[in-house]
Formats: sequence, C-alpha cells, structure tokens
Amino acid sequence: MLRTPKVLIIDDEPLMRMSISDALKSEGFSVKETGLGKEGITLFRDYSFDVVITDLRLPDLDGIEVLKACKRYSPDTMVILITAHGSVDTAVEAMKYGAYDYITKPFSMDEMLLMVKRLIRYKDLEEENFLLKEQVEGRYNFSGIIGQSERMKELFENVKTVSHTDSTVLILGESGTGKELVANAIHYNSPRKNEPFVKISCAALPETLLEAELFGYEKGAFTGAVKQKKGRFELANKGTFFLDEIGEISQTIQVKLLRVLQEKKIDRLGGTETLSVDVRIICATQRDLKKEVQKGTFREDLYYRLNVVPVTLPSLRERQGDIMLLANHFLKYFAEQHKKTIKGFSIEAMELLLKYNFPGNVRELENAVERAVVMGKTEEIQPWDLPEEITNMGDCFKVIQNMQNYEHLSKAIKDFERQYITKVLEETKGNKSLAAKLLGVSRKTLWEKCKILEIVKDAG
Repeated sequence: MLRTPKVLIIDDEPLMRMSISDALKSEGFSVKETGLGKEGITLFRDYSFDVVITDLRLPDLDGIEVLKACKRYSPDTMVILITAHGSVDTAVEAMKYGAYDYITKPFSMDEMLLMVKRLIRYKDLEEENFLLKEQVEGRYNFSGIIGQSERMKELFENVKTVSHTDSTVLILGESGTGKELVANAIHYNSPRKNEPFVKISCAALPETLLEAELFGYEKGAFTGAVKQKKGRFELANKGTFFLDEIGEISQTIQVKLLRVLQEKKIDRLGGTETLSVDVRIICATQRDLKKEVQKGTFREDLYYRLNVVPVTLPSLRERQGDIMLLANHFLKYFAEQHKKTIKGFSIEAMELLLKYNFPGNVRELENAVERAVVMGKTEEIQPWDLPEEITNMGDCFKVIQNMQNYEHLSKAIKDFERQYITKVLEETKGNKSLAAKLLGVSRKTLWEKCKILEIVKDAG
C-alpha cells in the first residue's frame, strides 16, 4: 500500500476488538478502537478514517445510530457492520443508510481482512477517478491526448518541444496507442497550425494508387486519368503532411519520398514540370523500421531522414495508471452520446479493467467502454457489461452450448445454475460476498443455492 489506511473499530467485546485490530495492524493499517458508540462518534468526528467497523449492537447506542452519525460527519468513510445471525435483516436495512457491507458472526479474520482491503482499494480507485474532473479542465489533456502517468507527462513535453520546430517527426507505437492524435497535436501547436493538415494511410492503398495520391498526375498519365489532379504533397504546401503506416510503402515510393525530404521537390505522374513544396512531414508506424532496414525492405537513407525526431508512444499496459482516467473519459463521452445515465464503474468492473492487458491499447479500451455503456442497465458499469475477453468469464456463458438433452427443464436449469455459480466462485476465489454481488443475489440466497445444488466448495 502506498499510504497507511486508517480504520476505527467499535465493538464492546475486548477479544473481538483485539483480534480485528491485530489482524489489521499486521497488514500495515493504522487502527483506533473503542467499545462505546458515543466514543466512536467522537473519534470519527475528530479524526479521519477510511473505514469504520462497528458492531450492530452496542451497550450505549444502536449500530444504526453510529452509522448515521458517521455518514453525517464523514460521508466518505466506508462502514462495515458486524452482526449476529438473527440481525441480518437489520444489517441489510442499514445498507439503505449508507453501510457498505456487513459481516456475520462467526467470521474468519481472512474474510474481514479481504473486505477491508477491498474497501481501501475502492477508495483509492475513487480518488483516481476524481482525477477525471481535473482532466476535463485540461490538466491531463494535451490536444486530445489523455494521461497522467510519468510516460505521458514526458510525451507531452516532447510533443510541445517538437511542435515549435519544423523537423521531420517519426511517431512509433503499437496499434491503437494514439499515433494520429500525436500528429494532430504537433500540427495544431506548430507555427503551421493555420495551414493545411493533410493525412494519408499508406497501408490503405495499393502502390499505384498511393503513388498517384501522393504526387498527383497529369491528364492522360494512365488509363482513367481524364484530368489533372494535384497530389497530397501539393495540397499540404505550407502546412503539414501526416503519412500513417509509413513502413508499408514500396521501394519505388521510398525513393520518391526520399527526394521530397532532401530536395523539397515532386513530379506529378506523367508530368514534365518539377514542383517545389514546403511541407513539414510527420510519419507513423507500428513496425520496427530498424529491423526492416536490416531485412532490406526499408531504405536506410530514408530511415535516417525520417527518424530526425522520434516520438515513442507507450502501450496502455505500460501506463496502467491512465486506464481509469481514460475509461471515465470515454464513459462520460459515450453516456452523453447514447443518452444513458451512467455515473461510473463498479469496483469489480474497475478491477477487471486494471487487470486486463489491453493488446489493442487505447482503441480497445474505448470500444470496451462504449459497449459497456450501450449494454449497461444500472447507474454503474458492471463486470457483465464488459466484453468477454476482459471479464474472462466466457466459459460461464458457453455452458448452455455444452449441455446434453434433458428430459425436464428443471434438471437443465439446476445443472446450469450449479456450473454457473461454481464458475463465479472460482473467479472470486471463494469470496461469497463478492460472488453474490456478481450474481445479483444476497449472500443468504447464494448460501442456500450452494446447499440445494450441493456445491460443497468452501466459499468462505
């Protein structure tokens, strides 16, 4: 833990207080404790706590009164209620007043520790999400590029520096990292910002069409050339020309591009006149051009002409601290676009996003959030709203496909429930509280299901 979480324990049983306190302290928590509700209220009124753990039955106050006072004096503090079996209904009612969760006696210290750790993680994530508001104000946003990690701060500084020059820039990075956004930022923060900004994807066109698009052609230069057409270099004169996927161009076009970089001159296809162009060139590629040079597929002299100022974009897995910042940005955008009232991500959904590798980088995250917004039916994005590859729960949803032919519907439903609940319990490592939330049932209902379906796995 990067900080020391603070916990207050309110319980009139000294042994219980001591046990919980010792367990939390062994994990690095700062703990205060008391056996009286009134003293507990005084403590969280005077001090700041991340979590309050209180017994529902205290000698001087009802636990509900303690909960209400805590929410009045310290609304951001999370409250866990300790309850006996006969008071579960009261604990569930207490959650309407703002309790985060309850735990029923007898319980294991591992179960209590897991619950508190999850609450601290939730608070940390909420604080991280609050950064989105600062991002909206522009603090972590440079020309549409969003990030607060050290790698992104360094990128912002590099982009600002290179924008004020006329040097050729080579943007490197995996697919989906935002190379075109960086090109946009460089142009619109440069002295050429009021001049043309022309773009082309070198991978999108075959060689003959790409050559014609880049350099233009004269009437009659080839079949179908019924009139003169200016090329992209001419159209970008005085401005900036962005060539995406530069590693895909043929040797023939590489030679012509080298001439543009060296002499600032072009010839239209079928033309006899040499034209001068004043163009700032920005290129991007996901290929390793050094390796392409070694293989002989990319000219070494062109590589050095393009690689004047290299700008490398980190993959999303290299800047995990930006995942929720980006996710919330996309959530806000798509919620407005699709007219959905979605306020944020559940802690389970956040944890899944933070654990996922995102091979498709920011683009994949954007698509995942849009899908979640479209599919979401509550005010928070839930794990089941996210794509299968992120939740890693695909096996659960394929159970039906693997079922045999049943004589009775009840038998099929029972087998499906058993397999589905077992899978969720495996995914949550036996945490019944979390499993119940993912399944959308109460902990009591889940316990009863496990008993009826003979799921003997010790789920805690």
